[in-house]
Amino acid sequence: MKLNEIAKVLNLDSSSEVEIVGLNTLLDSNENELTFLENKKYINDLKNTKAAAVLVKKEFASLVPNTSIALVCEEPYLNLAYASKLFAPKVIEGEGEDCIVGTDTIIMPNVYLGKNSKVGKNCKIMAGVFIGDNVSIGDNTILHPNVTIYRDCVVGSDCIIHAGTVVGSDGFGFANTKDGKYIKIYQNGNVVIGNDVEIGSNTSIDRAVFKSTIISDGVRLDNLIHIAHNCKIGTGSILTGQVGLSGSTTLHEYVIMGGQSATAGHLEIAPFTTIAARGGVTKSITTPKKQWAGFPLFEHRQWLKLQGRIAKLLK
Repeated sequence: MKLNEIAKVLNLDSSSEVEIVGLNTLLDSNENELTFLENKKYINDLKNTKAAAVLVKKEFASLVPNTSIALVCEEPYLNLAYASKLFAPKVIEGEGEDCIVGTDTIIMPNVYLGKNSKVGKNCKIMAGVFIGDNVSIGDNTILHPNVTIYRDCVVGSDCIIHAGTVVGSDGFGFANTKDGKYIKIYQNGNVVIGNDVEIGSNTSIDRAVFKSTIISDGVRLDNLIHIAHNCKIGTGSILTGQVGLSGSTTLHEYVIMGGQSATAGHLEIAPFTTIAARGGVTKSITTPKKQWAGFPLFEHRQWLKLQGRIAKLLK
């Protein structure tokens, strides 16, 4: 859409006819994308954005680079939510090519194969699987019964996804109006799963708002795990049952998280970190190869000492 058309929908002022092809973050945007600034802690990102236009409050409009157009508004995040609907893909493609299926692949009954999708060689697709439109699945991958792969997602080769798991469902994103109404932020990204990944049953991996939620090569996910939008799981990481990752969490390579542990959003965990069961990560962990436990989080040895002293108090 042209920028002036988007501005008209949002009841904002702009006469620019620059073509906007999508939405993105401040740093990842290009000269044909729209972005926003809501939180002032991202001021430096605003100064360095390459976006065609920025939804921004009046107080920060002067900081928008000369290469970008400031769309001044009182609530940039709310306007982003309204704009996201304009770029949302169709839920179901009405037209397109039939799914391409590789040689020696077995497709059981009651499987749906979406338009413009591709399934590789020697795959096993079991009963009740849903593969949406524009999905790509590599070679030698096994999808157990009732696995759902939403549109536009990518699954690599040599993967195993167990029954009931959902890949690419919408991330949990809403903006509030002043009267408390929730406005959906359409999740227009996807999920990309690497090679040699195994995912347990009834796990949910949300698609990204922009770009991709990423599960890297060699990752192992247990049953009943939730990975929120725009998370990045590094190579060889292991997440056990009932782990929950909030949005935009980055796990570097070979992170291990015990059962029912969780993270807050927008943080990073250093390589080879271990989080013990029920550990709560609220801040980024920058030092690699350490073990952590508890909530609030302690280094594991300190946490064990604390539990020992508490136990003595009860005697």
